[in-house]
Amino acid sequence: MEKLILKKIYEKIELGEKVAMTTLTSICGSTPGRKGAFMAIFEDGSTYGTIGGGKLEYEVIKKSLEYIEKCENTEFTYKIDDKGELDTECGGEIKGFIKIFVPSHKLIIAGAGHIALHLHKLSSMINLHTVVIDEREELVNKEHFCYANELIVGKADEVLKQYNINKNTYIVIVGSNHKNDTLVLESVINSDAGYIGMIGSKGKVSHILKGLIEKGISRDQIQKVYAPIGIDIASEKPEEIALGILSEIALIKNNGSLNHMKDIKNIEY
Repeated sequence: MEKLILKKIYEKIELGEKVAMTTLTSICGSTPGRKGAFMAIFEDGSTYGTIGGGKLEYEVIKKSLEYIEKCENTEFTYKIDDKGELDTECGGEIKGFIKIFVPSHKLIIAGAGHIALHLHKLSSMINLHTVVIDEREELVNKEHFCYANELIVGKADEVLKQYNINKNTYIVIVGSNHKNDTLVLESVINSDAGYIGMIGSKGKVSHILKGLIEKGISRDQIQKVYAPIGIDIASEKPEEIALGILSEIALIKNNGSLNHMKDIKNIEY
């Protein structure tokens, strides 16, 4: 059972969800749980495993959901008698610890050019788990991308079809040509990514989006794309374009949404 609980926790984290693991650390007297018992509590209030059931478990689940919201670990102590918080006749005291698992936010950069180089440096400053994908082996290495957490040599569209993408994944498409960028966008547009942005002029973006619509991609899906990418900071310098991209991603990460329609609505597709 314990292995299954840990497996469920891992699976939820991989889906980009926060999870609480509650463990009983001290038992005194007559209590419904046993020392070392643990359970998982998920964001939607569902659970896996048990620490003894009853009023104790109900109160611990409630506290765990509160601390999932705060993204903080905490300890708890409950008196288990008719004078304590749980108002039962067991008699005893129980202590425990709530550990909150928060999935890491991940930046995937499809392309290994100048903008990608500056972007990966900036992303490390805000603790994004950074992945760089490009088929050019001479570029995708620690010499160029020393701050990257993952370096993957291969065609980005093929890699991303197999990659675990969730709501905490931010995808930046900054490839070397229209064709590759189109394939990458097509491979991720139906994913759960929290952000999909693509570099390019309005002409390039319009051409690519029209092509995707002709392939049957819905306009609702197209509206998920942040293009032209990044906050417009009126610069063509790669390092400043990278800053604009990361600023846009930070807004999405911290606020959950961003009104980018003013950009994409000006593009005919």
